[in-house]
Amino acid sequence: MEMHELWSQACDHLKAVLHPDVFNRWIAIIHPISMQGDTLMLGVDNDYYQTWLEDNYLQLIVSALRSAGARESLSIQFEVRVLDVVANGDASSVASSTTSPTVPAPERPRMRARRARNNGAPHATLNPKFTFEEFVIGPSNSFAHAAALAVAQAPARAYNPLYIYGQTGLGKTHLMQAIGQRALHSDGVSVAYVSSETLLNEYVSSIQARTITDFRNKYRSVDILLVDDIHFLAGKERIQEEFFHTFNALYDAHKQIIMTSDRPASEIAGLEKRLVSRFEWGLVTELEKPDFETRLAILRYKQTHSKVQLADDLLNFIAENVKTNVRSLEGALLRALSFASLNSQPLTLESMRYLLKDLLDKENLQDLTFDDIQRAVAEHFDLRLTDMSSKRRPRSVAQPRQVAMYLCRKLTRSSLPEIADAFGKTHATVLHACRTIHDRLDVEPNLREAVRTIARKLSRDPIAFQL
Repeated sequence: MEMHELWSQACDHLKAVLHPDVFNRWIAIIHPISMQGDTLMLGVDNDYYQTWLEDNYLQLIVSALRSAGARESLSIQFEVRVLDVVANGDASSVASSTTSPTVPAPERPRMRARRARNNGAPHATLNPKFTFEEFVIGPSNSFAHAAALAVAQAPARAYNPLYIYGQTGLGKTHLMQAIGQRALHSDGVSVAYVSSETLLNEYVSSIQARTITDFRNKYRSVDILLVDDIHFLAGKERIQEEFFHTFNALYDAHKQIIMTSDRPASEIAGLEKRLVSRFEWGLVTELEKPDFETRLAILRYKQTHSKVQLADDLLNFIAENVKTNVRSLEGALLRALSFASLNSQPLTLESMRYLLKDLLDKENLQDLTFDDIQRAVAEHFDLRLTDMSSKRRPRSVAQPRQVAMYLCRKLTRSSLPEIADAFGKTHATVLHACRTIHDRLDVEPNLREAVRTIARKLSRDPIAFQL
């Protein structure tokens, strides 16, 4: 089947499944680029769309293509293809011949960005989905939401800077960009959103190209600066120096600064003390994991964007079992809605468990704590729990302690420094312990069986982490 015809039929199927607003926002902006073997290349206009589609709509789009007659072996890959906006407002692709004439594209991201420029925001690149109206409020995020709303209504007068921290997927970027979206409704307000990684790359490029003045003017001339994942600057002295002066310039000019991080500024190793103190000048607020009621409210709200409705017991099942973050919660709901819309068989709790098996396994890993592992290891080797973090080094204690460190590394998603803190050791000690146990498992059957037994006691499958 010809590529454009295949995509057109897939879009017809997606229109029948998705709410019109969802289709127009996330599907209509896609344009087929090429067919390379069993891979269909689909173009989107920026990396926001690419990331969101890959995380949330990939399987649904593949299923729609197969329903349209695509081969079972067909896979899809998204690629960013920037669209230029010409003077008359029409969008034309860099490779215009690849844009499907059958797929409507009511509002391209670059057109949205052009309106932002006309509104005095030369550097704003905001996800249109991240607004206050799309943010579901609960006890875990109500204070952060109120603070963000106050900043949006009175930039640089309410809380400056605003520092939002919390684990991945809890809505930090959503709240930050919601401030920017609201600010763009005011005439003459300029907004710059940038991740710390992008900021670093731009800084390095400006040094190489000898355009450091342009770099400084770019970020010191805006009314609102949004910096995502500020912890990425840790240990990078020159960009910290540059950001220190940018921060001062904006603050002294009464411009708003908003930052997000995965931890409080004071806990970011490698961040200069003078930056830490400035980040704490304004308001520091935390986003916590949502409770059951908030998770259920999020699911019910997100479901309103779909033509398919899940039974209450299915929504309750997702809310009870997917607790890590909102991103995982939305992903589980989308997977369930896709299954329900593409299959004639009703979705049951049993089929839901199978459908979300990999996600539920990840949730179990998140639920497992260092203390759980230390207790299980101590009990198996007949040691005291305090031996897991003591300074004693006899072999009868040292080896079980290394086993506990190894299992913490394999059975949780924690970093080496976090594990080191739990054992009162250094990062290097944990790394050495993990490598030692890994090497010995191949040659010591008794040790391998001990690790397997402890893993089973913790209700984890040893095969899952390749013992």
